[in-house]
Amino acid sequence: MTRLRPLGLAAAAVLAVAALTAGCAGPGTEPDPTALPGPAQSSGQSSARPSGGSPSPSDPAPPSPSPSASPSVRPPEPGPTTEPGPTEQPAAPGDPDLSLVAGWTLEEKVGQVVMVGLPVKGPFQPTFDMIRDDHIGGVFLHGRTQAGRQPVKNLVDAAVDAAAQERQPLFVATDQEGGAVQVLRGQGFSDIPSAVEQAGLDPADLRARSRTWGQELAAAGVNLNLAPVMDLVPQASAQANPPIGVFGRNYGFTAESVVAHGNAFAMGQRDAGVQTSIKHFPGLGRVTANTDTTAGVTDTVTGPDAPSVDVFDAGIAAGSGLVMMSSAVYTRIDPDAPAVFSPRAVGLVRDLGFDGVIISDDLSAAVQVTGVPAGQRAVRAVDAGVDLVLASAKPSVAPAMVDALLAAAREDPAFAAKVDAAAARVVAAKAGL
Repeated sequence: MTRLRPLGLAAAAVLAVAALTAGCAGPGTEPDPTALPGPAQSSGQSSARPSGGSPSPSDPAPPSPSPSASPSVRPPEPGPTTEPGPTEQPAAPGDPDLSLVAGWTLEEKVGQVVMVGLPVKGPFQPTFDMIRDDHIGGVFLHGRTQAGRQPVKNLVDAAVDAAAQERQPLFVATDQEGGAVQVLRGQGFSDIPSAVEQAGLDPADLRARSRTWGQELAAAGVNLNLAPVMDLVPQASAQANPPIGVFGRNYGFTAESVVAHGNAFAMGQRDAGVQTSIKHFPGLGRVTANTDTTAGVTDTVTGPDAPSVDVFDAGIAAGSGLVMMSSAVYTRIDPDAPAVFSPRAVGLVRDLGFDGVIISDDLSAAVQVTGVPAGQRAVRAVDAGVDLVLASAKPSVAPAMVDALLAAAREDPAFAAKVDAAAARVVAAKAGL
């Protein structure tokens, strides 16, 4: 697998950033960062948490290295051992291929299950340290920048360099929806219209334009766009829908429009080699508050057979590799937990025949979930069936999430098996990177 090498790393320290912010569930508030001297600078210190591998409790057999490990894999540190993979047997249709993570340490698998924010206006080094120390398999470019393509590419290259000794390439994600939610701007990036405006285009034209927008992302090293929004928003209540309707993030106001134009956007991105995540299942179009900024956000209308669920079914059928879970509560699906923590809500995605990666909305700073300790947010999400935990807005909580996932997997073989399955799905999604 070809791996890109960093070029001009020092330039990433001078990213020019606009004073705009956003999160996956809608524009929010972002604290001012403290910039470090440059993204390539090493802190010179190792993490206080132990690195390296340890056997999973679900694998009692003697450890052995993976026969498929890349020559660039970091040599095991003294003491910890790699764990053996499961017994070789074909995966059933829809089941993850566990052979993809055979011989991996528990730490390596947990690292694939966490995506950490990389603020485009810094600080950069804490995220680089987490990539190295915790085997983190994905970063999310967070914030806003108008610096243009080259400084963004420099920053991405520095992150890729931090992950160079890992078994898998790095997922590099961002929110490049258009309109109010477009992280990357400046020379080399088009000004993308909002989804409502995109819905006025012929789907074939939109797909062609989206291919261009995807090529711009790919040229900057971004390989995953957490888009498009496929939430179904009733026109009559759009201006009372803070996360989606207020900002015109919806592809029109009918299921037909959302399916035709959301899928056209997604296919254009994938034509350019950029994977997509449709969001926010089972839909944020009926809520009256933003989960990023408000607790207790609840949808009392959407059930398992709602039209909004059918829209996501069409997005899955069109080939999206990831589906993002909402963190709202859906009383007609599971009144006792936010969807991202609900096995019933997450299970609905699998019921639609989706065997790809289920990703959370941001769990690092969203007010909807901050009543739960950070580590337990990650554990509850994975326990519900989420494959990839997003800690984008406040990456400093990611180490607590990693530690909690490791502890839960060591204590509970059933949870360790869920980590195995999640890591295998994430690795499978990276096959084309």
